[in-house]
Amino acid sequence: MMVVSTYIGIYYNVVICIAFYYFFSSMTHVLPWAYCNNPWNTHDCAGVLDASNLTNGSRPAALPSNLSHLLNHSLQRTSPSEEYWRLYVLKLSDDIGNFGEVRLPLLGCLGVSWLVVFLCLIRGVKSSGKVVYFTATFPYVVLTILFVRGVTLEGAFDGIMYYLTPQWDKILEAKVWGDAASQIFYSLGCAWGGLITMASYNKFHNNCYRDSVIISITNCATSVYAGFVIFSILGFMANHLGVDVSRVADHGPGLAFVAYPEALTLLPISPLWSLLFFFMLILLGLGTQFCLLETLVTAIVDEVGNEWILQKKTYVTLGVAVAGFLLGIPLTSQAGIYWLLLMDNYAASFSLVVISCIMCVAIMYIYGHRNYFQDIQMMLGFPPPLFFQICWRFVSPAIIFFILVFTVIQYQPITYNHYQYPGWAVAIGFLMALSSVLCIPLYAMFRLCRTDGDTLLQRLKNATKPSRDWGPALLEHRTGRYAPTIAPSPEDGFEVQPLHPDKAQIPIVGSNGSSRLQDSRI
Repeated sequence: MMVVSTYIGIYYNVVICIAFYYFFSSMTHVLPWAYCNNPWNTHDCAGVLDASNLTNGSRPAALPSNLSHLLNHSLQRTSPSEEYWRLYVLKLSDDIGNFGEVRLPLLGCLGVSWLVVFLCLIRGVKSSGKVVYFTATFPYVVLTILFVRGVTLEGAFDGIMYYLTPQWDKILEAKVWGDAASQIFYSLGCAWGGLITMASYNKFHNNCYRDSVIISITNCATSVYAGFVIFSILGFMANHLGVDVSRVADHGPGLAFVAYPEALTLLPISPLWSLLFFFMLILLGLGTQFCLLETLVTAIVDEVGNEWILQKKTYVTLGVAVAGFLLGIPLTSQAGIYWLLLMDNYAASFSLVVISCIMCVAIMYIYGHRNYFQDIQMMLGFPPPLFFQICWRFVSPAIIFFILVFTVIQYQPITYNHYQYPGWAVAIGFLMALSSVLCIPLYAMFRLCRTDGDTLLQRLKNATKPSRDWGPALLEHRTGRYAPTIAPSPEDGFEVQPLHPDKAQIPIVGSNGSSRLQDSRI
């Protein structure tokens, strides 16, 4: 989980820095990607706005018949937003190995994004817990504003219907299910350590069952709601161009930085809508980045655990932020987008599926589902519902396993637009994916070698049992099967104190915590 969070933390802040760049670029009277009369534009550029309207504001004009024909039928048509993205923002090179120059504007924005993340985490969850109240709620305000504006546009209904109409021929494609799993893992933070990190600041008896139900429903509902916002605008754009919605819909960076910005140019006062949209992207990205950085910092501080590092956590946060900035510099080069997509497709997708599958199997069948259910009952006061028990034991591992198998069977090498990644780049992608997954069997073999036992079978049995001190960190919570058999003495090591000072009384999304990491790691 630490390795995965490191990879994601490096490239995810680059995405935020690009959003910062577009946000600053939107502070103008006319959006720079609205027209084709800029120095970086080519002869193939054909905008959705008439260039003659440049002096008349940013209201869309009727398209001449020859331009409509060009937009509908020419295979060489490139939009001004696409050329702005490819030729000006990225200055995209022709190969992943051709780094070219570092794009200084992106480098500056990367520094700004890392500085913002560090300042918000300078006091750990004491500061990030307060910032998250804003970063988690204000995007709903922006989404609602864009939704109201989008559904009132002509053609919005076509875009929404395209969004809601299933494409049944895609149901058997492994990539669809893999993308769906990645979306859930990303939005909920499964299998990358963020949930364990934040849960470690909760009270021991916090109602995590209620929290999980509320957050899961809210997360999926927000994704559906955001889809209405996006496709209402794309439907309006398709109607304006006289093409099908599928022609303007895109995915990945192409949606956030090409298709949607181009659609925003069609709206009156387009810079205002662009500012709101990219401000929302920045807030959403920062919320994720807070969790990633806090995961890395908390894991380092808790693992070392000495008095010096507990008192100097700010310096650890600064060190991780500086390291993340330095490692992200190659992603701001002219070949940076190739590397960003390579990390996204290999380092943080395949690994999450494998880690989550192994985690389900390890907890349910090695630690034991009965032990796990008893631990939950001890914390909640009631056993987990039967539905969750069945899902944890059978449904979730099976679904994740089949997604993993079909993803391997239907594997296709990564591409970006029409660019095919070379074999050596794909090999680096697989190495990044394996670097996190291999931590599991390597550490398992390490523990097996360090465990007592005369035979391999005895070592295996002893290695798969909880350690003697496993259980709630605080003595007051050690009840039932965790109750000490003899009166504890100072030599036993059971001290009623938190592992981390910040975990003594920290407000994190409405909860105070006084338990160690082991309290919620169960």
